[in-house]
Amino acid sequence: MPTPYVPRRKAASLFLPVRGLRYHVHTWGDATLATPERPPLVLLHGWMDVGASFQFVVDALAQMEGFERWVIAPDWRGFGLSESAHADSYWFPDYLGDVDALLDALGIAGPIDLLGHSMGGNVVMSYAGVRPQRIRRLVNLEGFGMPGSKPEHAPRRLAQWLDELKTPQTLRTYASVDEVAARLLENNPLLTPDKAAWLAPHWSRLAADGRWHILGDPAHKRVNPVLYHVEEVLATWRLITAPVLWLEGDLTDIEKWWGTRYPRSEFETRLAAVPRLQRALLSPCGHMLHHDQPQALAAQLARFLGECERPA
Repeated sequence: MPTPYVPRRKAASLFLPVRGLRYHVHTWGDATLATPERPPLVLLHGWMDVGASFQFVVDALAQMEGFERWVIAPDWRGFGLSESAHADSYWFPDYLGDVDALLDALGIAGPIDLLGHSMGGNVVMSYAGVRPQRIRRLVNLEGFGMPGSKPEHAPRRLAQWLDELKTPQTLRTYASVDEVAARLLENNPLLTPDKAAWLAPHWSRLAADGRWHILGDPAHKRVNPVLYHVEEVLATWRLITAPVLWLEGDLTDIEKWWGTRYPRSEFETRLAAVPRLQRALLSPCGHMLHHDQPQALAAQLARFLGECERPA
């Protein structure tokens, strides 16, 4: 493998008690950098990812003149170095509870700038609707949500969940960290080899069996028995008071993920519920925007986060 990427701005590791779990948090800078105009910037990763994944965009922001921020990127429960819930399933509201408790644990009382990617993007949208006073600006990186559900889907979903509870969940292991990096490159052709080499030991760890294990609780793979109710989600989106920046990659096609169950036209209808929305498209770019185009993403963030407040 090539020489790993060298961070420009190194992160510190912090462990905090969050709702009974030992949470791991990556921090760049500290509270002395926070001001009302430049509040803490909190970055929330997606499913099967880790907070360290934002290193490349943090470095790109650090290259911009005058961009000095306290940046915070936790590992979600059951991912990275954060403790798992020691449960057989994970529940979406717990992520909102973790964000709320984490901000308290960090002593952050005033509004923050909040960014979420994918699953994290779904979390930040709901959180910003129910805690609008805690958000100055909001960024959603391809947190599309899920296909809508109907009540008649519930019995089959519950049966599937019961069946999966009886089935041990596992994740593939790897003979070396180089194999982990190769897997990352296979997952994302736009990721460069040096970044894959740097990410691999943050995405996995060497276990007692001599193999590299992905830092994710396999229980995350189980289906959620609670249906996704679009009307409830949009009720929170409509309550967002902060300006919102929606960012996506030009190579992302949600119909490849969900087909006719969730067409792009339905997502556009949902996004129209957000009161104060800006949009940007990155190219060439897929779902992992912070890996594929960190410089372009940083430019969009610097512009959006640095703008004066616009009238509602």
